[in-house]
Amino acid sequence: MSIKVEGSFEVTSWSEEQASGLEETGKVSRTTIGQHFDGGIEAETIAEMVMTYREDGTAEFVGFHRVQGRVEDRAGSFVLQATGSYDGSDARTNFEVVRGSARGELAGLQGTGTGSAAHGSTGVYSFDFDL
Repeated sequence: MSIKVEGSFEVTSWSEEQASGLEETGKVSRTTIGQHFDGGIEAETIAEMVMTYREDGTAEFVGFHRVQGRVEDRAGSFVLQATGSYDGSDARTNFEVVRGSARGELAGLQGTGTGSAAHGSTGVYSFDFDL
């Protein structure tokens, strides 16, 4: 039986470096993002993302979030695979737990979810999971 949790998150750090070489192509960057989650997930995360930007400032991104903390009343860690887009004002992300990545009391965790945040603000998430 799947359980649904919701909550909010805030970006705690952001480091972005443009990929070098082939300067005549579209902008691609490697970004490390720290986040703090509250609600059904109480955790710290570090995301390693690759982003590609269009000339109008919108973007697509893919990457992985390492998560350490609690889901409901269980402690542990897991990795999320994420894909998303930025429309110039809001970022929207779809994510899924990487099979076999969960540890501690979260071993065996499976799930999917979504997140969204306006540029420069806190965001909200929804996560459906099974243990």
